[in-house]
Amino acid sequence: MDTRVIGRRIAYWRERRRLTQVEFGRLMNGKSKRWVQALEAGDRQADPRLSVLEDAARVLRVDLLALLADGPAVECVDAVELERIRATLQHHDVITGTDDSDPADPLPVGVLHARVRYGWTSFQASHFASLGRLVPELLIDANRAAARHQGADRLAAYRSLSMTLQLTEAASIKFGAGSLATIAGHRAVTAAERSGDPVIMASACRHLADAMTNDGQPRAAADFALSAAGRLESDLKARGAEGLSTLGMLYLKAAMARAVAAERDDRLAAHDARAVPELLDQAAEHAGELGSDGGNALFTAFGETNVKLYRVAAHVQLSQGADAVAVALDITDDARAALPRERRAHHLADLARAYTQAGQREKAVDTLLDAEAEAKEEVHCRPRTRGLVEDLRLLGVGSAEERLRALAARCGLPG
Repeated sequence: MDTRVIGRRIAYWRERRRLTQVEFGRLMNGKSKRWVQALEAGDRQADPRLSVLEDAARVLRVDLLALLADGPAVECVDAVELERIRATLQHHDVITGTDDSDPADPLPVGVLHARVRYGWTSFQASHFASLGRLVPELLIDANRAAARHQGADRLAAYRSLSMTLQLTEAASIKFGAGSLATIAGHRAVTAAERSGDPVIMASACRHLADAMTNDGQPRAAADFALSAAGRLESDLKARGAEGLSTLGMLYLKAAMARAVAAERDDRLAAHDARAVPELLDQAAEHAGELGSDGGNALFTAFGETNVKLYRVAAHVQLSQGADAVAVALDITDDARAALPRERRAHHLADLARAYTQAGQREKAVDTLLDAEAEAKEEVHCRPRTRGLVEDLRLLGVGSAEERLRALAARCGLPG
């Protein structure tokens, strides 16, 4: 074992758990700060005792393999950080929207806005691990600002609070925490309504529709998104790129919700399936009104290219893999490259599933490797994508077996 690598991993996880060296030492059976410094520097001994590493894994609440594995740590939001986000959402002041007891002044709305933008930029760059630390602090800061500011600053604080809750929802969906996403989504809608800003309202509604779909309520999600679109359309069309982008996203989320509902074995499934292309066409119409790919207005990545990505995803959801591949082949490299990194990797994961459905499993493996090259977090961390890796291992991938085996190992999947 390379003790320096192990030491760096211990330091990395200690910092992610927000422990000082002194605090970590106390939890390690009363060790000194100097002892911790030596451990993290790899100077404790040539071959550290397994019992020490087991204690460190217990204190840091990680699997022992996270300290022993080769290569850099995978930057995922883990269960501990999701629980911290959940606990923050359960604070009395955050639930009620009231002031807390902290005597510190609320953040100026400009500073708060910049921090929210940083959080969304991190998400779209697939820097997910930073969100586990940032989101709880943002929730508290944004709630405090909304409770204490007055006038226009209070409305701006509510906009930031809603966008923070939407970020919480998006990250929760990414890591399979459906109920947490729904809680955050409902509160995002409430904060958006208090802001009085129709663009923020539409953004919050599209995120809640996404959360409801992932939490097993796809038909209610589609109805909710379409009701929001009908209510806000005139205001959104008057707000330029941000308004048209959020309006278009409401139709995209409604389309995906209908596609999910169509997979149910009931009398409404055929109706849901027929609605999907109509909703995608409506979104495409709004993308055409933009006249470009939208410039990622309000972190939507909305535009003609993103509509095509949703067509791919909808075909995949409806188990129409060959149709999904055909749509994907119509997307130019330049158009795809203009999208945020997270969106590109997400699309490639969808395309890999499409190739799997179409019986092209070797191509599916290669596409997953492309997704990993774009954003390894999308493949290593996201439960849905890891599940596809597992499915491909069971199905067999011919000459791609060795590549798939190596990918599964990087995902931390058992051999």
